[in-house]
Amino acid sequence: MSSGKQLTALLLLSTALTFPVAATAQSTGAEGPPPTEEEVPDEELTQDVEDANDTVPGDIAEEEQAEPDISVPGGTIVVTGRRNRDVTRASPQVVTVLDTATIARTGEGDIAGALGRTTGLSQQGGLVYVRGLGDRYSLALLNGLPLPSPQPLSRVVPLDIFPTSVVASSLVQKTYSPNFPGEFGGGVVNLTTRAIPTESFVTVSGSLSGDSETTFGPGYSYFGGDWDWTGFDQGRRNVENYGAFQGFFDSGARINDEGVDTRAILKDINDPNLYLVQKIGDLPANFSAGITAGTSFDVGADGMLGIIATGSISNKWRNRLITKQTASNAELELDSDFREFATDNRVLVNGLLGFGFEIAEHKFRFTNFYIHDTLKRASIEEGIDFQNDDQDLIQDTSWFERQLFNSQFVGELEFGDLSVDLRGGYAQTQREAPFEWTFAYSRPVNSPNDPFGELYLNLLDNQRGRATVAFSDLTEDLWYGGIDVGYVFTDWLSATIGYAYTDTDRTSTRREFDIRASSGFPEGLGVFRPDNLLGDALIDLAFDRDAQAAGGIGPYELNIFETTQADPAFAAALEIHAGYGKVNLRPIDRLSLDVGVRYETAVQSVDAIEVFAEPLGSSSATLLENDYWLPGGTLTWEVTDSFQLRASASRTIARPQFRELIFQTYFDPETNRQFNGNPRLVDSQLTNYEARAEYYFGGGSRASVAGFYKDIENPIEVFTSFSDNEIISGFANAPQAELYGAEAEFQYNFDLFDLGGWFESQQLVAIANYTYTQSEIKVGADDTARVFPFADQPAANFFDDGVSLTGQSDHLVNLQLGLEDLDRLSQFTLLFKYASERVTSRGAGPLPDIIEEPGISLDFVVRQGFELAGSEVEMKFEARNLTGQDHEEFQTNGTDRIEINSYEVGRSFSLGASIKF
Repeated sequence: MSSGKQLTALLLLSTALTFPVAATAQSTGAEGPPPTEEEVPDEELTQDVEDANDTVPGDIAEEEQAEPDISVPGGTIVVTGRRNRDVTRASPQVVTVLDTATIARTGEGDIAGALGRTTGLSQQGGLVYVRGLGDRYSLALLNGLPLPSPQPLSRVVPLDIFPTSVVASSLVQKTYSPNFPGEFGGGVVNLTTRAIPTESFVTVSGSLSGDSETTFGPGYSYFGGDWDWTGFDQGRRNVENYGAFQGFFDSGARINDEGVDTRAILKDINDPNLYLVQKIGDLPANFSAGITAGTSFDVGADGMLGIIATGSISNKWRNRLITKQTASNAELELDSDFREFATDNRVLVNGLLGFGFEIAEHKFRFTNFYIHDTLKRASIEEGIDFQNDDQDLIQDTSWFERQLFNSQFVGELEFGDLSVDLRGGYAQTQREAPFEWTFAYSRPVNSPNDPFGELYLNLLDNQRGRATVAFSDLTEDLWYGGIDVGYVFTDWLSATIGYAYTDTDRTSTRREFDIRASSGFPEGLGVFRPDNLLGDALIDLAFDRDAQAAGGIGPYELNIFETTQADPAFAAALEIHAGYGKVNLRPIDRLSLDVGVRYETAVQSVDAIEVFAEPLGSSSATLLENDYWLPGGTLTWEVTDSFQLRASASRTIARPQFRELIFQTYFDPETNRQFNGNPRLVDSQLTNYEARAEYYFGGGSRASVAGFYKDIENPIEVFTSFSDNEIISGFANAPQAELYGAEAEFQYNFDLFDLGGWFESQQLVAIANYTYTQSEIKVGADDTARVFPFADQPAANFFDDGVSLTGQSDHLVNLQLGLEDLDRLSQFTLLFKYASERVTSRGAGPLPDIIEEPGISLDFVVRQGFELAGSEVEMKFEARNLTGQDHEEFQTNGTDRIEINSYEVGRSFSLGASIKF
């Protein structure tokens, strides 16, 4: 066992002796109410800060508001000025904090949606982007510890799998401080779990929802199994239950080796329940349900033990009629033109068990949670391939099963001026995608002499029809641990030193098989639907020459070809050791400096796994061994009691994701594209600068304006190519890029007390933020790009000089207008969001870039609480996408435009309720 794993094991062992601090409750899309003051003690709501002045002037006492519990590496946030204030103002770094009230106001069912309302943040497919930088530049932590992702196309866990009720606070830090990992490009999102309840409670919640494009309308699906609605397979998709097929995998043979029983394998995997698409006349409404329970009790004279447990399930349907076109040249003349009707059924199951213990000033958390996220997909696609003037009819069925298990311990110890933080844990993510079936049928556009010219045929020859099936499996294990020691020397000087360790191992396998018939295959059999085309009768016929002769057909045979035989499996690893030190210095009363440096060394590798008895000797391996000194500092000047200025500078990095390095093809059901990795990628290095002015009106009202600049060396960008009219996205390092912009934020709370009557307890809340961003890739004539398996070539073949970074919108706007009751739960909130167009992928060759236009969305949320038979009840109504903004992803040359992945998005409505006993 390595030294890092030994440390982590010791940290985990200590949980048996010290019941750690409370984890949170978890719920579903219905989302129970945020924790009340009865559920969370005052000492947990108040952020620990170092008070530099015992006296608080009366005119600023209103600013001394309760703050959410925040657990970050390096301990609590220390004050930068002369008194206790809200965390946003008191933090030595630029942070935004979403507490339970702020999260609840948005009405979002998951934390990604709530964060998408934050200044400079945007959401794309559950991933949170900071200042227009992709998810590889964002970092997600839970209680200050890393979160692995069950999604192979994402470096961090998609935050839309976290219901908002699982989180006590969400901190977004946009300036780097060395207590955070060095992979800090756009910012860090730190989720802190809820605290110990002070009374026993049980909350039950549920909701029904739907949208105008899906609910009660027709859709597609396939049977699968009786328990598919739960998101769990009953064993039908478990390859181990298929004796002949599993035996082939275990043998180490290649599919075309002598002795491989092709007939038995074909009959083994032939299960119509896994690929026969059926039409559903009326898709059901979405539903969610959950239960959360918690209790706490005193231990000894000054200790408190808390337990919170939760379980939930949500089941959602979505229809998309997708326009998919490809171009043959820069004039955007069509190479193919297809329409795909896809129905997704997503089932999300959550479970959490948390223990907490507080004694004196010491706090401990032991958090265990499980997330199971399943997407069942069926689609039928029809269109024209202009390369051969054939019309194609394609059906796809798939099952993407992802799960995340995380067990972590956090101990925050306070010994007067000395603080010690211990953090450690283990996480495992898995993704299984068995039996990804594709059947393609074809017919010529003009075929006057073809007796089957009007019929779609699947001749299993890859010219007029095909059948493929793929099996993917991914497992990632993550061990992590760390220790931080802080000391307050005087009221103007404090320091922290720390060490962190992570060890990540991933195994990824993808095997795809192409089933083909020889030239004697009778055309008449090609009209059969998939369950007959690959039914046992035709499989037996293909291997029975006597029966073929008796029927006057053939001779023909069925063969299987493995299209992924060159690189079917990979092992990836990343081990990081990091040490850091930082000081918080206040040389004069209104001036503070938070500065430090982090040393980080990492070994990242990707190696092919030999699955065959005769090794192939793959060359698609990666080994990156780097170490970095990463300094960061922020200077804060409190000009007046209400106005302060900040300036910060830092150096950070962004490593390639495993997925971007592994030379395997994956299908992303959200973007409707395939991705292939590049083992020749290298780390990106960033230099970051920011300046900010902040003004605080009091009563929670504030305004700020900031400017930022980033210089990025070797940024990783997505580019696009085509293979048999399929869009394939890959990754490459661009030579250089810069990003700069400005952001403004305004929040004002207006008390309506003076209006009297009903308005005495009402408050108007106005929250607005705007982010302007510009970026530019720089490509010189002598710059090269390294893309496997090709030779090094000019970078200009992949990137145009002066274009923007992928994922970056020039303009991001969020506006919230609300009316809230200060005495009871009653909120009416109107939410407006706008994001300008952004590049999602570089165009292939001379083709223009692929652009997404998020556009304008308008939502309305109503929350109303009341008491029923002595129990607290919350009702919530949501109306989303009232503008009917569609998803548009396209290419344009300024004159013509083609749709790459565009579809209508319905208006959605949800009604939910929760009751607390």
